[in-house]
Amino acid sequence: MAGLTALNSPLLEKFKVVLRAEIAVPIVLLMMLAMMILPIPPFLLDMLFTFNIALALVILLAAVYVDRPLDFSVFPTMLLIATLLRLALNIASTRIILLQGHTGTAAAGDVIEAFGEFVVGGNYAVGFVVFAILVIINFVVVTKGAGRISEVSARFTLDAMPGKQMAIDADLNAGLITQEEAQARRGDVVQEADFYGSMDGASKFVRGDAIAGILILFINVIGGFTIGMLQHDMLFDDAVRNYTLLTVGDGLVAQLPSLVLSTAAAIIVTRESKSSTSAEGGSRVFNQLFSNPRTLGVTGAVIGVMGVIPGMPNIPFLTLAIAAGAGAYFISKKQKALALSSALPAEAELPASEPTKDLSWEDVVPVDLVGLEVGYRLIPLVDKSQGGQLMTRIKGVRKKLTIELGFLVPAVHIRDNLELNPNAYRITLHGVPVGEADIYPDRDMAINPGQVFGTLQGAATKDPAFGLDAVWIDPMQKDHAQTLGYTVVDASTVVATHLSQILQSNSAELLGREETQQLLDNLAKTAPKLIEDLVPNSLPVATVQKVLQELLQEQVSIRDIRTIAESLAEHSQVSQDASVLVSAVRMSLSRSIVQGIVGMEEEIPVITLDVSLEHILQQSVQVSTEASAGLEPGLAEKLLSSLQETAQRQEMAGQVAVLLVSPVIRNMLAQFTRRSIPNLFVLSFNEIPDSRQIKVVSTVGQ
Repeated sequence: MAGLTALNSPLLEKFKVVLRAEIAVPIVLLMMLAMMILPIPPFLLDMLFTFNIALALVILLAAVYVDRPLDFSVFPTMLLIATLLRLALNIASTRIILLQGHTGTAAAGDVIEAFGEFVVGGNYAVGFVVFAILVIINFVVVTKGAGRISEVSARFTLDAMPGKQMAIDADLNAGLITQEEAQARRGDVVQEADFYGSMDGASKFVRGDAIAGILILFINVIGGFTIGMLQHDMLFDDAVRNYTLLTVGDGLVAQLPSLVLSTAAAIIVTRESKSSTSAEGGSRVFNQLFSNPRTLGVTGAVIGVMGVIPGMPNIPFLTLAIAAGAGAYFISKKQKALALSSALPAEAELPASEPTKDLSWEDVVPVDLVGLEVGYRLIPLVDKSQGGQLMTRIKGVRKKLTIELGFLVPAVHIRDNLELNPNAYRITLHGVPVGEADIYPDRDMAINPGQVFGTLQGAATKDPAFGLDAVWIDPMQKDHAQTLGYTVVDASTVVATHLSQILQSNSAELLGREETQQLLDNLAKTAPKLIEDLVPNSLPVATVQKVLQELLQEQVSIRDIRTIAESLAEHSQVSQDASVLVSAVRMSLSRSIVQGIVGMEEEIPVITLDVSLEHILQQSVQVSTEASAGLEPGLAEKLLSSLQETAQRQEMAGQVAVLLVSPVIRNMLAQFTRRSIPNLFVLSFNEIPDSRQIKVVSTVGQ
């Protein structure tokens, strides 16, 4: 008994409602099959014709009131069902007309008689003309236009699917949407393609129905005239009048809902397409048709007005009008009750003594690790629907840096900022601005790489990434600028390059404790014993993180995390100092470090220090480990100036600037020159592989 009591619950009632909705469509299809086979009395035929008109109006108003086309995704199915219902009614009415047409114009029911007598004034010639006009409007105008729009929409929707999928992937990789939102949007794209593909085929239903209506008209007229004259011995005038008026009335009562459905199809396919949420279950037909009480309300009003017109069948029209009005009233009442019940618990939860919710840790919004803020004129650059390419460029930047640096570069969170200039953008790290510039989204930037053969007309500027001279030019000047030696890039590439340069130069700040632990976890999958010996037995994660950050600050990739971990595990027994461990790791990575600086060249051009100067620096290191802390200010300034001048000469000669010093002072000089001479690489003697030769190109003295 307890189990039976548990079943008698709201969940069971909801299941019953869904089950009734599930079996409603099969029952309707079986009824239409019965209408084609079994004879139908005239009164029931009146009710069915009236129901057909009401159903067409419900579908039309549902198409009008729906917010988005995909919210009425069952429309192609409803169009097929309504078309089959109308054809079934044509078969049933044809049977009655041919069997009972000799008894008078009321043989097929009041609805057909009303359309034959009242609508066309009892003149079958007028009826033929009205019927022909309705067919022309339906077939030539509405159906043909809607069919063409459906065909084009289906083709364009299918062609746009790959681009939309890529846009979703780009938004997901950029961190603009979650995995669940991306999955929902992918479902919307598939549903949209299915919908417009179905609409392309469904438009053929209406066109075929119009052709069938014409054929049925001629078959009924010829067949009725033959049966009336030969089988019932009717006079020619009586046979022509009875069967023609009945046939014209039947055709008009069928073409009216056909025209309404064609209009609904045209409204659906011409409405702007937007993504929508997908409903599940067989109750979608019921929910989408009758979720808005205005649909039934307006339908009931229209049917009621038609029912009170003199000469129209009052009982069928007024009955359905009352039913539609009552349905609209109860649906509206139920929706208000649901809205009230959903609002009451939220109000009841608020204590009388606490009118506002108290603050919690959920109200503390963390800052974005990497952020990009844009002015309102730059929004089209990040909007895929407006052809913006910046999202794709940023995705490419993240992928490139992730491969080069050796860890996953965090997502870039993009937002608009009305406080910025309309053409400005700002790059932030940990919520702090680190780069800002003004760009022109409708122009290209021509960058002077150092040697060009002419000038360009445009707004002079500086490349925000590297500070090179540049000019904002019209895109039509691109080919001319390239022939002069300029490097031409669009606005999206300017922002992406600036972002890449900032992320690369600040890569050490992007590597946090979580990223370090992820690197170790990934290595543990292939070298579990190594990680077990290293963390936490030999070194804490914090020390490993500091070593990796030091390497990144000196532009050393940490892709070879296995070699780094092995070197740390080996030398951690000797020292726990991060600087000592960094020197040991650099020796292990010497081959890849030199490879990244000079490539495959066997001879390395290097800058060295005078022996006496190097001796002074070694004594300074013994006094203090801080960069230039033990140096006399005048000596530090002179050394920095000499190194800057030498590095600039190397760069002008097309060679990389490498300072080769003893291992004792390498770390100090690397920190000393890091900010002032970023293009200077400081190596120790121990970091030169045996397979490479060195060539001293300059010596810096006191």
